[in-house]
Amino acid sequence: MHYFDTREYLQKTFNDILVIHENDLSTLVPKPLFNKDYLADYLKFNSKILKSDYINYDALDNNESVNVYVPYVNINNFIYDAFGEFTFKHFSTILIDEILKNEKNSSVNKVYVHVSEQHFEIVAVNSGKLKLYNTFEYKNAEDFIYYLLFTLEQLNYNPEHINVVLIGNISKDDSLYKMAYTYIRNISFGVSRNRLINDTESNHSNYIIAHSF
Repeated sequence: MHYFDTREYLQKTFNDILVIHENDLSTLVPKPLFNKDYLADYLKFNSKILKSDYINYDALDNNESVNVYVPYVNINNFIYDAFGEFTFKHFSTILIDEILKNEKNSSVNKVYVHVSEQHFEIVAVNSGKLKLYNTFEYKNAEDFIYYLLFTLEQLNYNPEHINVVLIGNISKDDSLYKMAYTYIRNISFGVSRNRLINDTESNHSNYIIAHSF
């Protein structure tokens, strides 16, 4: 891949490699109901998958659940050929896990919104426990606020009271923020605890993921 060929730091030897797959082909399953023989059955209700798709899963121990997903096999094969052994996880596994760690001792309800260029994720937490995870595609600020307010309504959260935290690729200059600020009273930006690669000026950008595929 051209990206790997043109980045000097990617030509080095690494002790550990973590590949993070970012797509909407994932679903959470409560651990007591999980059976690894039925991975495709869990996914097919929410995602369009092919019989040839390779399906994997990550454990979310702090939520007693399992994240079932489709990784990009071509990416995994490329990384293996280039670097050898590595670990891979789904984007949402790390996102949810880090947010739950942040909220472990919290006694309030909070909604995290992780923004990317054409999609965003919502992670709702009630007193440190995961209430909801979902991902939405959007084309403009109107799409963004529609899905966000719809989710708050479904969770019976009042936009005047609920704490909403924005993370990812968003700043106060963005139309998404300005639209959200119009309808949501308590809105703030999250600050990353751990940063892998600091290639952006924004504190909340790339909150968890340095590079994803």
